[in-house]
Amino acid sequence: MGSGRWSTDVYSAAAGYRAATGTSAFAYSDSGARKAHPALDPMNVGRRESRDSDEHPHSTPIAVLFDVTGSMGTVPRVLQTKLPQLLGLLTRKGYATDPHIMFGAIGDATCDRVPLQIGQFESDNRMDEDLARIVLEGGGGGQRRESYELAMYFMARHTDLDSVAKRGRRGYLFIIGDEMAYPRINPKEVRRFVGDHLREPITTEAMLAELRRSFDVYYIMPTAAGWGGDAEILGYWRKLLGQQVIELDDLDAVCETIALTVGLGEESIDLDAGLADLVEVGSPAGPSVGKALAPLGADRGTVVRSPLETGGAATPGGNERL
Repeated sequence: MGSGRWSTDVYSAAAGYRAATGTSAFAYSDSGARKAHPALDPMNVGRRESRDSDEHPHSTPIAVLFDVTGSMGTVPRVLQTKLPQLLGLLTRKGYATDPHIMFGAIGDATCDRVPLQIGQFESDNRMDEDLARIVLEGGGGGQRRESYELAMYFMARHTDLDSVAKRGRRGYLFIIGDEMAYPRINPKEVRRFVGDHLREPITTEAMLAELRRSFDVYYIMPTAAGWGGDAEILGYWRKLLGQQVIELDDLDAVCETIALTVGLGEESIDLDAGLADLVEVGSPAGPSVGKALAPLGADRGTVVRSPLETGGAATPGGNERL
């Protein structure tokens, strides 16, 4: 829901305890789990909410969903180790106001046991706990498609964002993967894994249009992944998302890439300033991030301010980051 504050000390203490006891950061998955953890199971959950509070009055929802099939299974392990840097850039560097971060995982609903896992929007160390609960299934169907469209469906119809409802400001959704989505949302899969009853399929394009009322959607493709750099897959996503397809040549730079993308979208930095911040915090990710975000940095558009900030009446989804 987005209450509490992130503590690097708490994170470091938990990491130290795991190291001392030989416990994996992904103990639930490494124990052999083959079903979604109850905290991340999307079945009949209602909505995942990003709410304003006295502690965080101007929430910025940021969702990070990653493919956990095949070679992509290393992504959450990288994210887990880089969380302090992600939160440090977003908060201490002021890239986003009151960030609420959600983690989730995507598989293949046609063949995987756990094709969709969705955590809560969190502002404190519970986001690390959600990462630890993710099942790293490692399957996939081998047809260069995963169920990204099922994740789009959930995020479009099962999230509730105060940033949209109160300020007309969309959240950020990052999908990290290396394959294409299926062409339509399958009602049987929605019923089996989410619990909703659809009367007919929905095309992925139509679902994405609905999703973009609430989120700016980015697709990050690591070039070292199994299908990284594939022209057909890149062309597919660019047709859907345009310049919001990000090719990343260093998976270890994924947290910095997310943070600077948010900073650019919020207009709190330009690309040069963001890269300077990476040098300041001792991150070696600058060259990879600069290359990946050059298209966004060169033409990132402007933020249309919320009508609430200019004396008008807010309309949910009415303001776009163009």
